[in-house]
Amino acid sequence: MKKGLILLVFMSLTGISLRSDVPLVSGYVPVFMSREVLENSVSYIPGAREMLRTGKIYFRSPYIFVNERYKGVHVINNSNPAHPVNEGFILAPGCIDMAVKGHILYLDNAVDLVSFDLNSKQVTKRIRNVLPEPLPPEDVSNINYLNRPKDFILVEWKVR
Repeated sequence: MKKGLILLVFMSLTGISLRSDVPLVSGYVPVFMSREVLENSVSYIPGAREMLRTGKIYFRSPYIFVNERYKGVHVINNSNPAHPVNEGFILAPGCIDMAVKGHILYLDNAVDLVSFDLNSKQVTKRIRNVLPEPLPPEDVSNINYLNRPKDFILVEWKVR
């Protein structure tokens, strides 16, 4: 009882409210990257990388591509399904989606659409500003994340 009273007094002194008509502050903050850095950010990193926040999975024989939300794409060789090999990682900030046609991996690099040649492991084309910025994991309408320096792109939402 005493702890509850102390909490109530603390909340009233600090202006914290539990009223349902007051929007709560989100547990997420936006992460921005300059346009120049974004355009040079897509690269292939050989070797396995730990999978932490996986998203979509795409299969194009003999490879499995696993999205690491906002980070890039794991490249897994599935030639031997009993022993898949995590061969590398395509670093692509803001990436949450991908598709493959032939030897080209199409992925989002935040607001840009990028063509990545799986043979040469190089970006072959970039179409700027054709995709919407990544949506927040929850309603953050009470945060003005559009107030940012000029030429900065939202690439990720991190837990506060």
